[in-house]
Amino acid sequence: MKDRKALYVTVYVAIMAAIIFVATYFIRIEIPTPTGPTNIKMGNILCLVAGMLFGGIYGGLAAGIGSVFFDLLNPAYISSAPFTLVFFFTMGAVCGFISHSGGAKGLSTTRNAIGAICGALSYFVLHIGKNIVMLVIAGSEFIPAVTANVAKMITSGINAGIAVVVSVLIAKPLNSLLRKAGVLARIGK
Repeated sequence: MKDRKALYVTVYVAIMAAIIFVATYFIRIEIPTPTGPTNIKMGNILCLVAGMLFGGIYGGLAAGIGSVFFDLLNPAYISSAPFTLVFFFTMGAVCGFISHSGGAKGLSTTRNAIGAICGALSYFVLHIGKNIVMLVIAGSEFIPAVTANVAKMITSGINAGIAVVVSVLIAKPLNSLLRKAGVLARIGK
């Protein structure tokens, strides 16, 4: 039985990672900035939904893996792939741990909203913080490094706001559908 659960977990994480990759790759608006390109994308919504559906670890894995494949297949982002894996894993995991806390299993709108906000905020801090630190390491002063990241702060803030609202709206109906289909029971969620 344990082997069967491991198989289901692997399959569901892989499917969710693939969905996140496809959404990130095909449903995005790329915006050039002084510190490199940034995107407004649908993948962030699904990273939070993965946490709400599958919990911290499995949701985090799906978010990180799906997002890192986008970076690995896009020359403009390949150097950021290790950061992407960790940052999006953190986003999905934080959301998932909060959404599933207290036995809620992603069914509490309040916990989902708090989880989504905390997950999106954790990604925002990690992503913007990394960009600022990289500029400072390259020789920039702190204030100019922050100023150079204003466009990324704006797009990341827009991404976060959209992702929080939409993920909370779609998570409960998806959760109900997956429960009726027996998907979540197979992985103990």
